[in-house]
Amino acid sequence: MAVAARLYARSLFEAAKDQKRLEPVLEELGDFVAALQEVPELRSLLTNPELDPDERTAALDEILGGADELIRNFLRLLSEKGRTAQIDEIYRELETLVAAEQQRLTVELTTAYELSDDEAATILKKIEKSSGRSVEATRKVDAALIGGIILQAGSLRVDASIRGRLDRLRHELVKGR
Repeated sequence: MAVAARLYARSLFEAAKDQKRLEPVLEELGDFVAALQEVPELRSLLTNPELDPDERTAALDEILGGADELIRNFLRLLSEKGRTAQIDEIYRELETLVAAEQQRLTVELTTAYELSDDEAATILKKIEKSSGRSVEATRKVDAALIGGIILQAGSLRVDASIRGRLDRLRHELVKGR
């Protein structure tokens, strides 16, 4: 992640925290990022270097008419500084900062078969207990795992699957030659 994206995200985080509006700011920025993904013309409007900055700001003002003032000002600043192409990175970093502030851990739980809600809850409770944070999880099924689980939390990946064990064993056998 670019240093600039981290700095902008940290600045927005601090401003939203000072105003006690972390959740609404995160939600509105997330909605804006989603709109950029759904409407390519909007993204090109914001990233087109040939467009006059004043015209871009006017278009942003019109688009963001009813948005939170902090979000409007933040997006205007990104536009003025030519950083709108980094909005996705800034949003992901802001999500990470808000999750850390709220003692929330977001994980992806991949299993070889669909877990029942009780089975998933048991696993998540163990993660909460060991991490000391509340856990939000997305669940995926990958039959190629054969059995076991893969847990992804940010850049941390724990592979306790049978496929993972077989891959590690194969690597050791090849390496041992």
